Amino acid sequence: MTTPPKLDGLVPRSLAPRSHRIFLEAFDLPVDIGFHDFEVGAPQRLLISVDVWVDAEHFAAEDSAAAAWNYDFLRTEILRVTQGRRFNLQETLAREIYDLIAARRGVVRLRVSTRKPDVYADCKAVGVEIASFEG
Repeated sequence: MTTPPKLDGLVPRSLAPRSHRIFLEAFDLPVDIGFHDFEVGAPQRLLISVDVWVDAEHFAAEDSAAAAWNYDFLRTEILRVTQGRRFNLQETLAREIYDLIAARRGVVRLRVSTRKPDVYADCKAVGVEIASFEG
């Protein structure tokens, strides 16, 4: 299989990528979370989403695993943080995940959200979000 030629100089400068995002969307897992008596010791479904913007240097420019920002890390570390532990607040869990990812090389913007989809029958979910930017 031959490698296609690079299109050097053909893509207008105005169309150069300005951001590079890696994401994990609605990771669905049971978490022992909540401060109400009926929640303690009764894991609930939690949906965790992470959006990580990385600088161009840390976003793969070639088609190899060595060049990739390892998004398996997101899933694996979220599992590690949540398993065998309980949280009273979604805010606490979101902050722990946020701090873990923010410390990685190449991260320039970050958003972490957690949602409980089964709390209210008339709501899609309730949750929290923290981000490195406003809005």
